[in-house]
Amino acid sequence: MSRAIGMIEYMTVSTGMAASDLMMKTAEVDIIEAQTVCPGKYIIIVQGQLSAVSAAVEAAKHQYPKHFIDSFVLGNPHESIFAAIYGTTDIKKIRALGILETFSVASMIVAADEAAKSAEVELIELRLARGMCGKSYMFLTGEVSAVEASIERAKRVIQDGAMMLDSTVIANPDEKLCRTML
Repeated sequence: MSRAIGMIEYMTVSTGMAASDLMMKTAEVDIIEAQTVCPGKYIIIVQGQLSAVSAAVEAAKHQYPKHFIDSFVLGNPHESIFAAIYGTTDIKKIRALGILETFSVASMIVAADEAAKSAEVELIELRLARGMCGKSYMFLTGEVSAVEASIERAKRVIQDGAMMLDSTVIANPDEKLCRTML
């Protein structure tokens, strides 16, 4: 059975902790990650069956709307997302480098999922609000046309939430730059 993941992002730690507790009490979900990220925001990522994840995220959004930033529920996340989040992706060669930057953690994960599913690309890294004043970015690689298509699709998916910040595609990035990333 495919797992679903969901996330909610708050402006304050206290609201995030209360929302985490509510999510666990609302539905049968497991916490993948619940922690403070820059600049003092709090994120909760849960997994479980789609209905349970949806119920948990909706309960938190409804109960704690005041400090809410963003959220998502993905029914069948691309497997490469997890390695990219935890920095365990093993990339041998960067052909073209796609970079996308957002204002929220939730929008970044949604964008990365869409990018990974839309073309033949590899996610390199998802940097989620650590050391960036709450912003997030992703690196991905593949053939230039695939990277361009993935970045464009990811931008379209998140632009309605006004969380899109910037993006670029670098064809054949310099090897010294690639070594600093990997």
